Amino acid sequence: MEPFFEKFYDKYHNDLYQYVFYMVKNRHVTEDLVQEIYIKVLRSYENFDGNSTEKTWLFSIARHVTIDYFRKQGRTRKRFMEFFNWNDNEEILRDKDSLPEELMEKSEQSKRIYNGLDQCTLDQKNVIILRFIQGMSIHETAETLGFSESKVKTTQHRGLKILKRVLEKEGEGDE
Repeated sequence: MEPFFEKFYDKYHNDLYQYVFYMVKNRHVTEDLVQEIYIKVLRSYENFDGNSTEKTWLFSIARHVTIDYFRKQGRTRKRFMEFFNWNDNEEILRDKDSLPEELMEKSEQSKRIYNGLDQCTLDQKNVIILRFIQGMSIHETAETLGFSESKVKTTQHRGLKILKRVLEKEGEGDE
């Protein structure tokens, strides 16, 4: 089991950490949740049936752990979101070598996007992070979240629409 876990950790740790951090926005909480995720992975790997990729299986576990965290905190994440043109800014968010805190320091636009995610519902935030930050396909995102591909597309569209409005509104205040 140890060689498997080391390989698994090396392959997915940065993506997992980044995903959880974008969800909870707290380094200490992220570290605790990532540890909890790895414990669940170790306990359930024998039951992994291979019907999905290891990555989608891992992110599905991560999603459930973060949702449980929010439930325990009594937080509701239902907020309005706005549209954002990811084609112009996708590269800012795809730096796989940087931690989320370092990524935010690189660009004011990154900070605005990061803060704009707070305006998303939990489902929209999950879809946007998995699709544009983690680079998952629509199929992989649907599999990870337990959604239909159609629901992923709709949720993505609504989330991006809200994020764009938020960013445009912030841009008006800068003038």
